[in-house]
Amino acid sequence: MSFEQDLRRLDVIATELERGDLSLEDALARFEEGIATLRRASEALTAAEGRVTRLVEEADGALAEHDVDG
Repeated sequence: MSFEQDLRRLDVIATELERGDLSLEDALARFEEGIATLRRASEALTAAEGRVTRLVEEADGALAEHDVDG
């Protein structure tokens, strides 16, 4: 699943849990799925943050790569 798909699935899971009409077994299954989905989305976000850079054009026209935090 993509990061965006994971976020949409988390939204569906949260809605289902908030409704409160699931059996205990189904609620636990959704909760477990939510935790796994959240971990996967968090890992994807961490990986993406690690790759994010910005290009800055320097005075001579050369492009320099800088970390977002830098």
